Amino acid sequence: MECLSNKSEIVDTFSNIRSFSFQEKKTPILDEETVNSLLDAILGFKSELKIKTDKIYNITERIDKLTWFNDLEEESLMLLNDLISSAKDLRSSLIRQYISMNSFRKKGIAKEEIKDFKNSIDELKESYEDLESVFFFLPEMPDFVETTTKLSLI
Repeated sequence: MECLSNKSEIVDTFSNIRSFSFQEKKTPILDEETVNSLLDAILGFKSELKIKTDKIYNITERIDKLTWFNDLEEESLMLLNDLISSAKDLRSSLIRQYISMNSFRKKGIAKEEIKDFKNSIDELKESYEDLESVFFFLPEMPDFVETTTKLSLI
């Protein structure tokens, strides 16, 4: 009786393998539609990352323009302080996003776009740090104030 049970288990397993093997020969895992979907997803990712990067560069440019303002009143300085805090928070979020792309970078997916994204994040940081220096740190330094005064007389 046990012999019959063993034989039916072998036949069942063989049948299962045979069917699966036949199906795999008929429909490979990387058919054209699957590959095209993957490539479309990569192109979509690259496009979205480029849009985000351009937005960061635009914000950086706008912050850079603010560093040229003069004689700001207290309320404007408070707004600048809030803007700097928001920019720092934005950078933290963007850095987390960049880190989440490590697997893409390691596989060479969207390498240039990810590199440009990181560069835009670095420029954002430099920009808000410059703004902070110009309005909050440098004016407190007597040498800076003296040099600025002399330059304004030229």
